[in-house]
Amino acid sequence: MSISRVFKKAGVALACTLVAASFCGTAAADTYPSKPIQVIVPFGPGGVTDMLARIVANELTEKVGQSVVIENRTGAGGNIGAAAAARAKPDGYTLLVGAASTNAINPSLFKNMPYDPLTDFEPITNLASVDNLLLAGPEIPEKTIKELVARKAEYPYRFASTGAGGTQHLSGELFNVLFGTDLVHIPYKGAGPALQDVIGGRVELFFCNLPACLPHVKDGRLHALGITSSERSPLLPDVPTIAEAAGGDSGYVVQGWFGLFAPAGVPEDILEFLNETVVGILNDPKVKESMLAQGAMPQPMSRADFKAFVKHEHDRWADVVKKANITLE
Repeated sequence: MSISRVFKKAGVALACTLVAASFCGTAAADTYPSKPIQVIVPFGPGGVTDMLARIVANELTEKVGQSVVIENRTGAGGNIGAAAAARAKPDGYTLLVGAASTNAINPSLFKNMPYDPLTDFEPITNLASVDNLLLAGPEIPEKTIKELVARKAEYPYRFASTGAGGTQHLSGELFNVLFGTDLVHIPYKGAGPALQDVIGGRVELFFCNLPACLPHVKDGRLHALGITSSERSPLLPDVPTIAEAAGGDSGYVVQGWFGLFAPAGVPEDILEFLNETVVGILNDPKVKESMLAQGAMPQPMSRADFKAFVKHEHDRWADVVKKANITLE
């Protein structure tokens, strides 16, 4: 065989290889999903992360014709479940519903992180944002943010959260940084026991996810001093924002958020398919109504916008954690 014929055959083979490669992504999208999808929730059942994940999973099951199964893997401030998702095979069949804590805050709090939230995940879309309320127990004489900031006493008030490192914890730490208070953090394992202790007067304050504590505000058992968002909530229009109630230009804003992530390395076409499908779900009026009724605001984003948002949140909270001098083991 002549050298020219050898090169000609090699060229044809190479061309065929390149053509096949160019269609491999499309083929993946055409057949995905062909089996059930696992969604890891790094917190326990019944919480806000779990609630949002189940709403999206139920709708996604109908859209793609495959079961979308929730698996709760708890522990270490969400790090155990998030690490399991980061280590999963990057084929689109294991996803993570992460939170501000797992995908933005924890790297600044924990000395030995089992994953890097900026490099070990592909952000797909934000799902929703959730405000926190600053609640006062029934025995607390202060009824406004200004009164709380001005308070002088022999011992500082304590504030509950549902665990170290989340936006509820950081809401209190940012409050201390911006307003010069010295509220002491008391972490609980969930909203239930925290609410019991605040209602019972064993802890004075609670930075609480709005969905979890809304019923207790409406029935009058707890008093809402303020909300951590930039605008008042339509669910509690009489409750001022903390920034508004404090007066001045403090810049105090905290919003919990919950997003959908895939392990790094998942093919682009699958990521785009998931973004398009889930954004469509979040824009569905029925889904919007369901989330809003529980105090969660749908926040669909493009992949690029969500990636930039996660990086901004990562850097922002790193600064707060440094100023507050917080570390967790």
